[in-house]
Amino acid sequence: MSEVQPSILESEGKRGMIAPTIIVIFGATGDLSQKKLLPALFRLFCAGYLPAALRIVGFSRRDLGDEGYRTFAREALAVTAGERKTELEHFLNRLTYIAGDFMLPASYQKLSDGLIVVEGEMGQCANKLFYLAVPPVSYEPIFKELADSGLTIPCSDELGWTRVLVEKPFGNNNETAAALDRTLGLLFKEEQIFRIDHYLAKEALQDILMFRFSNLIFEPLWNKNYIDRVEIKLFESHGIAERGVFYDGLGALRDVGQNHLLQMLALVAMENPGGLDAAAVREARAKVLQALRPITASSDALERTVRGQYAGYQDEAGVAAGSQTETYFRIQAFVDNERWHDVPFYLESGKMLERALAEVVITFKGTESFFCRSKENHHHANILTFRIQPDEGISVLFWAKQRGFTSQLEPKKLAFSYREEGGGSTRIPDAYERVLYDGIAGDQILFTSTDEVMAAWKFITPIIEHWKETPLHQYEKGSTGPRVEK
Repeated sequence: MSEVQPSILESEGKRGMIAPTIIVIFGATGDLSQKKLLPALFRLFCAGYLPAALRIVGFSRRDLGDEGYRTFAREALAVTAGERKTELEHFLNRLTYIAGDFMLPASYQKLSDGLIVVEGEMGQCANKLFYLAVPPVSYEPIFKELADSGLTIPCSDELGWTRVLVEKPFGNNNETAAALDRTLGLLFKEEQIFRIDHYLAKEALQDILMFRFSNLIFEPLWNKNYIDRVEIKLFESHGIAERGVFYDGLGALRDVGQNHLLQMLALVAMENPGGLDAAAVREARAKVLQALRPITASSDALERTVRGQYAGYQDEAGVAAGSQTETYFRIQAFVDNERWHDVPFYLESGKMLERALAEVVITFKGTESFFCRSKENHHHANILTFRIQPDEGISVLFWAKQRGFTSQLEPKKLAFSYREEGGGSTRIPDAYERVLYDGIAGDQILFTSTDEVMAAWKFITPIIEHWKETPLHQYEKGSTGPRVEK
């Protein structure tokens, strides 16, 4: 138990965690469920952050049965559970499995009948959380079948809720995203829809808002008058693993740019929402994305973007011969509003790079006057860094006099690490723990709204189109990506 307690979730209390709840996982035997969802649910269960009356229903094509699924989950949780055998058995006893085809209406009737049995065992009607851990091509048919089957109808007008959690990518461009969103809007209310960008649930990323709006020494400087540039980076040292077919039809920009990096940009650039009201925060993020300067011509794409592909990518399993899919991109973005006009935001991501990291680097403008004998190549700018991973933390680089008989300046750093804070006793929740916790609690602050999704695709789609006329640069594995002079 010590591994999961205390948790940062304790500061939020156990809101919304009393009513009986059923979590239905579509794609229950898939990679996401095995590696992320089941471990996250087990940790929340051990820490007491799930309803006492809880059932987890796996829904997938494989014919496993309850015991087969519990065996599957036991194997998936072997490392996570460790020596907690008793807790693991209590958790597994809450698992039920129903086999079915996502495309067949009869499967949803089978699911409905199964949930009635589960509720009978629980002794009352339960809240229902449907988690779509499936490929995006399955989203629309599942949405329609869920609505047509009546599974999304709450226990009553006054009691209970049903919610749908859907993974990214949400659509493939602005047209497909709009069509999918229209379908959702016809079938569900906005408060039922939880569009997941798990990066928003990372602890260090959440702290950007707290840091900005709770410290007077930074917020007055958070604008074009004092900030020179913002760099948002998401680097991966691994390749596409076994995702060849899926990734080759997607590419880096759709995979992480349209969602993760633009959401990080929105958090940095948004106006003060006045509090942690989900609607206000999501509206503030959306306004930033709606203010992005469009890339409207191939010449803009050539000037403001770089795309690359690591050497050997086309030899990966599932990748098409002669593939033009990017595994790296760098984009210079601008937020055209009063606060940020002409401040460049650099969005950069790639696979097979020399190191893995995710961070936001904010470089302030240099001082106009300074005490330093060496005035050539003056670059004494302050730099604020939010490290999202690894080693989550915040650091500020500043300048001070060197010790001794000199007037030279040298860089110093103020920093703290989330993991080292409190002697390492506070465990940082995994992003999927937070996603599931907030999904059950009904807090949408870490989930993207319709306006955010559509604004992001409006910016990204023209870039993808113009890339058909711009070069794809090759880069070596383990490098820093393609180096292209602009």
